[in-house]
Amino acid sequence: MQVVYHDVIIVGAGLAGLRAAVELAGKHDVAVLSKLHPLRSHSGAAQGGISAALGNAEKDSPEWHAYDTIKGSDYLADQYAVEVMCNDAPRAIIELEHLGVPFSRFDDGHIAQRPFGGHTKSFGEAPVRRTCYAADRTGHVCLHTLYEQSLGRNVSFYDEYQVLDLCMVEGAVNGVVAIELKTGRLLLFHSRAVMFATGGYGKAWKTTSNAFANTGDGLGIALNNGIPLEDMEFVQFHPTGLYQLGILITEAARGEGGVLRNGQGERFMERYAPSIKDLAPRDIVSRSIYEEIRTGRGAGPMKDHVLLDLTALSKEKIAAKLPEIESFAKIYLGIDPADEAIPVLPTCHYAMGGIPTDVNGRVTCDPEGSEVFGFWAAGEVACVSVHGANRLGSNSLLDLIVFGRRAGKDISRFLDRVCLAPLPLATGSADRVREMIGRFQGRKDGETIAAVRSDLQDVMMEKVSVFRNEEGLSDAVDECAVLRKRAADIRVSDHSRNFNTELLEAIELQHMVNYSTAVAVSALERRESRGAHGREDYPLRDDAKWLKHSLCFLGEDGKMSVTGKPVDLSLAEARAEFAPKARTY
Repeated sequence: MQVVYHDVIIVGAGLAGLRAAVELAGKHDVAVLSKLHPLRSHSGAAQGGISAALGNAEKDSPEWHAYDTIKGSDYLADQYAVEVMCNDAPRAIIELEHLGVPFSRFDDGHIAQRPFGGHTKSFGEAPVRRTCYAADRTGHVCLHTLYEQSLGRNVSFYDEYQVLDLCMVEGAVNGVVAIELKTGRLLLFHSRAVMFATGGYGKAWKTTSNAFANTGDGLGIALNNGIPLEDMEFVQFHPTGLYQLGILITEAARGEGGVLRNGQGERFMERYAPSIKDLAPRDIVSRSIYEEIRTGRGAGPMKDHVLLDLTALSKEKIAAKLPEIESFAKIYLGIDPADEAIPVLPTCHYAMGGIPTDVNGRVTCDPEGSEVFGFWAAGEVACVSVHGANRLGSNSLLDLIVFGRRAGKDISRFLDRVCLAPLPLATGSADRVREMIGRFQGRKDGETIAAVRSDLQDVMMEKVSVFRNEEGLSDAVDECAVLRKRAADIRVSDHSRNFNTELLEAIELQHMVNYSTAVAVSALERRESRGAHGREDYPLRDDAKWLKHSLCFLGEDGKMSVTGKPVDLSLAEARAEFAPKARTY
């Protein structure tokens, strides 16, 4: 098997991976591996914007931003990490501007800012315009800019290489096993440091805003190598996905003046969040939508959705500030949003949980925070826990940029001061990958990938969604165990080497059933409601018992176990505003 060496291997070419690559390039030999072309990374689908207390539109402060982030997280965010992110946000935005990101502007030339859900001034007094944006294509322009910067700095790109496993020696990570999609050949990538920036895992749910590539490979690989996953029960459903499609309608549509209405034409968010209404955090809005539908106030013949009304906005404003939303509505539903309300329903959107890390992106493997030598993670695959139980809109791109950069800086220090030469490369992971591929392709009978995946998506959508209860979650855990066995016994009928997507989907399915089990087990264990985790049988938040993170481990017997990990409440000790209390909006 061919061995390729680089000082640093970054897996994933979204904003977190590219920001780390830009930071490292010129100082070290950096390679970025992606199963897609970098410009098809899911970061490019981010629409609404990136938050920072610049104060261009009105008075603002990083402390207010931190307060909103902690409160929006239902107090499960690690508060020092939140402080790091919010204090660094203004610098990060100016840096992106200098790198070439074409932000939208106010008439005076300053970067434009607009309101987003959960972002307030004066510790919750009223909504604030904090989100910087480039129309409704913010992720797209940030992705293109960082890719151009990476190319200009001579970063090595391996496009359409899918990583299948980590190389580890005595608990340290020093490479990956990957398959080249074009030829089907396996390669060992040897390095002194590995960073995962592989994104989220929304494709385990039937209705999702996530791209087809978001199959959670990084999380599955981590689980298989004894690394736990943190806070997996917290999965955010975005309130406004296109009805029956799940395609995202950005929160910026409400930030620009759009309102949610039920089938009776009422602006129903006035009932649930009377002060900030349609700009309440996403978990609150999603549950409010389902409550309207449950009580028979939904829209349409089936009364199974609600309406996003943009008709108060002018055609010119929609075209200038929400062009992608206008395009989606016209192409997929035949609706002009300036004339007619858009049918919407919550869609699986974002994972708050992931591989546990510290504020420098170093992967940790136990409640005490012990580090995995040579391994970093950033972005949606990671859980530095700045989002806790619920992420505020426009904080995701900020997370990618801030912690991608910090991981890059920390890796550079690691290479300069700690790991001056590569550790010996172990080949056991390559043997495991070969054996798995041979098992799939050598089987003459068995179920199809599509059948097992469809059943998994149905289970997660029906029983591990916005509303959860003991019976449904218990059933989901049991059904995931069955699905895990079914996934291991699938057949792969395509034996070709070039672009064998069936084989790759078979491998992705193994990861999907593993992390889905972690989600279901963690959700069953947490007997309270907090943020995006809503238990109908435990409707209240319980700080006495559950103000803690969860860590989910995959045992050698294939069973999941969950343990707790303390939440960093360092800011609460200094300021009463940050102490856990009931959320009201």
